[in-house]
Amino acid sequence: MLLKNSRFKILLMYGVLSVSAFITLFPLLWLVGTAFKSQTENIFQTPPQLLPAQPTFENFITVWQINPFAQYMFNSTIVALLTVVLNLIFCALAAYPLARLSFPGRDWIFTAIVTTIMIPFQIVMIPLYILTVQIGLRNTYLGMIFPSLASAFGIFLLRQAFLGVPKELEEAARMDGCSELGLWWNIMLPAIRPALVTLAIFVFIGAWSDFLWPLIVIQDESLYTLPLGVAKLAGTFSLDWRLVAAGSVISIAPVMILFLFLQRYIVPTDAGSGVKG
Repeated sequence: MLLKNSRFKILLMYGVLSVSAFITLFPLLWLVGTAFKSQTENIFQTPPQLLPAQPTFENFITVWQINPFAQYMFNSTIVALLTVVLNLIFCALAAYPLARLSFPGRDWIFTAIVTTIMIPFQIVMIPLYILTVQIGLRNTYLGMIFPSLASAFGIFLLRQAFLGVPKELEEAARMDGCSELGLWWNIMLPAIRPALVTLAIFVFIGAWSDFLWPLIVIQDESLYTLPLGVAKLAGTFSLDWRLVAAGSVISIAPVMILFLFLQRYIVPTDAGSGVKG
């Protein structure tokens, strides 16, 4: 009897999870299906038909030919990669002393940094825009990257990861005459690789999908990122959802590929194995 109850609970759990997964994935499935539907198919029929009756790449070809999506993708790639690299460097440099060094006011500084997570971006958006214009970064790649050079979440995440590195590694490196910068680069960073990869994924997704800040700081269409290009696409074709869906699929495909490639690195590892040889 107990065994039957356990099996029933397991089946019920998997059933609930399957339904929840389908509800969550339904918009994505509808988006992908719509992108492959021909102009003769009704995309708003009831009940909705996820799979296209006659799959076609016509929508993707039209989107790619009419709009400079290659340029949009190049711009998004440059902005996202630079944001990831600079964010990892600055967050790691800020998190290391907050985790491994002792100095007056360290805990207060960390508390102040974490507190800024509660401040919505819309509150600081106007001062950031004024500062961006004053230093001449409007209509530049660096202007789009400027607000994301470091983040309170990234500092918090890496600080917690640095705290988990055994002190024996640090002491051994100091006995070998390793400098503070060498300790940070050769010992600490390899030891927290999973946290770095996790932060890189979050930062890349945020930078790749950011719409509001590039919309404000960029007026030159040659610097448009993919979210701006998709928004322009909606107006260009009077909201033809097939073409908008095709552009959206093009914009989210690199993020999904990146996550599938890097997800195996988001696992806890022994800090001792992170020492560079």
